[in-house]
Amino acid sequence: MERIWSPWRHTYVTRAEDANDCVFCAAQATETARALVVHEAPLTYVILNLYPYNAGHLMVVPRRHVASLARLTRDELNELALLTQRAEQVLTEAYQPQGINVGMNLGRPAGAGIVDHLHVHLVPRWNGDTNFMSVVGEVRVLPEELPRTVERLRPLFAGLS
Repeated sequence: MERIWSPWRHTYVTRAEDANDCVFCAAQATETARALVVHEAPLTYVILNLYPYNAGHLMVVPRRHVASLARLTRDELNELALLTQRAEQVLTEAYQPQGINVGMNLGRPAGAGIVDHLHVHLVPRWNGDTNFMSVVGEVRVLPEELPRTVERLRPLFAGLS
């Protein structure tokens, strides 16, 4: 049997869950986490997913720690939607995907990994990008490292401002 190593996943699968530890709140407060932020707006921001499903996988996040759409203010909701639209434009320009998954998982039963801080996922997709590696090997094959993705996306977001 052949082994496929994915050591970066160890941190993810063994992380301790602390109710006071929100990765999205930390992303606004620490320089290490801020390295993945590719665009900032007054009420929301865009951050790369540290454990992406595909190259360019990013999330649009309200700055305020809020768990549901119903708890957003009208201004937060508008900016979240507009920044999600802008993120679609940036991903299209940067990667020319053949499709983009856009979605939210509200609550753990719905698949939310981070339950208490709403976020919108955008995942670029191409015909044939789902392969045996995810199914058989339980690993993802990503053609681009996160720092390169940051370099690719930040200037495009800046150009749309």
